[in-house]
Amino acid sequence: MMEHAPQAEAFAASWIERLRPAATQIYFLRRRIATVAVIVLAASLFVHVMFGDNGMVVYKQKRSEYQQLRKQIVRVQQDNDYYTQQIQGLKSDRTAIEKEAREQLGYAKPGEYVYVPPKPAPAPANHSAKK
Repeated sequence: MMEHAPQAEAFAASWIERLRPAATQIYFLRRRIATVAVIVLAASLFVHVMFGDNGMVVYKQKRSEYQQLRKQIVRVQQDNDYYTQQIQGLKSDRTAIEKEAREQLGYAKPGEYVYVPPKPAPAPANHSAKK
């Protein structure tokens, strides 16, 4: 067996020399494939973060909707407070009751006159053809 060792070494060295350019190309190709894979992974992650189910686009839309709803809540609460005050005034304040009766129902005290303006006359119908 020892007599075949130099031949085996020479055979292995010749195969190594033949495969070295192919191995070098595979090594550089492996680096390029890894680089392309990392770029594709980063791009897909970016697209997911920006346009995914909970991405930045959806986040901005939800944030805008939230701000609009908060403004609407504040407006409705102000309206509610106004109507609550008006109801309390009508329950307890005689002058508020009298004011509403005069304005909405046209009531007057004895000796007062209520002026009701006449309804405006309807505009004459224009039957001319439009150009």
